[in-house]
Amino acid sequence: MSTNRTFTMIKPDAVANGHIGAIINDITAAGFRIIALKYTKLTAETAGKFYEVHKDRPFYGNLVTFMSSGPIVAAILEKDNAIEDFRKLIGATNPAQAEDGTIRKKYAESIEANAVHGSDSDENAAIEGDFFFTAAERF
Repeated sequence: MSTNRTFTMIKPDAVANGHIGAIINDITAAGFRIIALKYTKLTAETAGKFYEVHKDRPFYGNLVTFMSSGPIVAAILEKDNAIEDFRKLIGATNPAQAEDGTIRKKYAESIEANAVHGSDSDENAAIEGDFFFTAAERF
């Protein structure tokens, strides 16, 4: 069952490069409503837990190091067809392959420092949103 919600993180590279406002503007201009928003920094331990699904992949250690290297912005977003529409808005994981106008094409540095995370399913959106936000933090 679709929840019409997705989860995103503005990653440390985009935060460090001053793109928080522009990315949030792109998100809201695309019709998403912000349900929850948090500016925080992951420790290596919390980044490891968040990306635990990738723990056996060769990039896991570098991913954990990168995601704990600086502050991030976590958010739960709402819109009809949220997962698919948000994945289209952010573009391909590799910004060199992302379509013009997508968030990653505009703000990402590389396939590793790709500006934003977007949930790939309703199930993962719920898990990822619950990782960062309590019920009282959602509006």
